[in-house]
Amino acid sequence: MADHQEASVTLPSDPASVPTARRYVADVLTGWGLDGAADAADAIRLIVSELATNAVLHTFGQSPTFTVDVRLVREEVLHIGVTDSHPRRPRRLPAAVQQDNGRGLVIIRSLAAEAGGRFSVTPTAEGGKTVWITLPWTAAPVPSC
Repeated sequence: MADHQEASVTLPSDPASVPTARRYVADVLTGWGLDGAADAADAIRLIVSELATNAVLHTFGQSPTFTVDVRLVREEVLHIGVTDSHPRRPRRLPAAVQQDNGRGLVIIRSLAAEAGGRFSVTPTAEGGKTVWITLPWTAAPVPSC
């Protein structure tokens, strides 16, 4: 496997794009050797869903698209980033007991921490931001043919 692998997809900022982003990342990671039935795969799918949902819902129509980047470095570290063109950094919303939303960042941070990873946000040159999750790579080696 190469020292560094990358894949990305740009999608319309629409709720219908969230499952597309999730499937895209799952397919890429399966191709890189991650067992789609593993707990790590479930956690990654949930992280991508939450990041993509945030890019759609919390940019207030100011980001017509969002981009999902997936990078695997030396089969050791997985980086997943979602970029949108809205400048505001994500923030935790107060989650009232009966509120149905506002917990996405808590979920993302918890899943990343549980896996030994981290959460970060970087500004883009165009004035937007990329929300990154960095995780240790836990895939089994892909058997050679």
